[in-house]
Amino acid sequence: MKEIGGYFELELARGDEYHSEAIKLNSGRSCLLYILRSQKPAKIYVPYYICNSILEPIISEGIEYEFYNIDLNFEIVIAPILKSEEKLLYVNYYGLKSNYVQSLVEKYAQALVIDNTQAFFDKQVKDIDTFYSPRKFFGVSDGGYLYTNSELDENLEQDKSIEFSYQLLGRLDKNAVSYYEFYLNAENRLINQPVKRMSKLTQAILKSVDYGMVRDKRNSNMEYLHSGLKEKGKFDFDLKQLTGAMIYPFFVSDTNIRELFISNKIYIAQYWPEVKTRKGSCNIEKTLLETLIPLPIDQRYDEKDMDKVLNILHRGCYA
Repeated sequence: MKEIGGYFELELARGDEYHSEAIKLNSGRSCLLYILRSQKPAKIYVPYYICNSILEPIISEGIEYEFYNIDLNFEIVIAPILKSEEKLLYVNYYGLKSNYVQSLVEKYAQALVIDNTQAFFDKQVKDIDTFYSPRKFFGVSDGGYLYTNSELDENLEQDKSIEFSYQLLGRLDKNAVSYYEFYLNAENRLINQPVKRMSKLTQAILKSVDYGMVRDKRNSNMEYLHSGLKEKGKFDFDLKQLTGAMIYPFFVSDTNIRELFISNKIYIAQYWPEVKTRKGSCNIEKTLLETLIPLPIDQRYDEKDMDKVLNILHRGCYA
């Protein structure tokens, strides 16, 4: 029964979700679990350069998997030849490999699974299993969007995210450091979670986002950084193809630059430490782990912030 009266809830703008037609689940890994459980592939190929969380649903479903290598352009070194009932999962790294994804669609068709967790604004390719993770782009603690033609015949419980959203309000009211433990809590609770429907809170937040502004801001920050770094960067990408990237990937020779960033309150992630100990990973994956600096370019920042990033890079790498 609908409640009327009483105190007010958090009021958010009421619009449409960017992926309004997708299946709304509680995380990106749940999206993959949904695909695996509904389709039951015999085997799936995954890149060495990927986080352990994507392996969770594969292992939990008892599906055989095999790693493949990528090069410094994030493209497959030796393309696997798939047998019947086999799948290949490819990550659209940082939202900058959209053209390459299209070439994989032409090669593998419906045997391809596109991990767009780093490419929120890329549209689904018709009839190709594709999933997204909004928490990598927006202030939500969970959530996943899935496009698939398969259907999981299960009655899914709806997730509840209020207890894992304190870091969202805390950072807004105070700072990131004070609520970092709450952030880790929210991340850790997604480990081995069952497939659930997206929480009402997460969905409400995602309906309030100005997606056009977010995409444009990310693109403009990306272009601004590139204008200052293109002569020094190792990774080439087409600015005309930008669709709201996750980060700017920049390679450095001195990994101590991370400490310089942190001392200036610029928090740089490291993707993904577990790759280093993954049996079979080669020097390229380890190079990506150790020397790739993912520079923040998201919607919270402007050219003044990008100048600060550039100044620290020039001071630390080229002094």
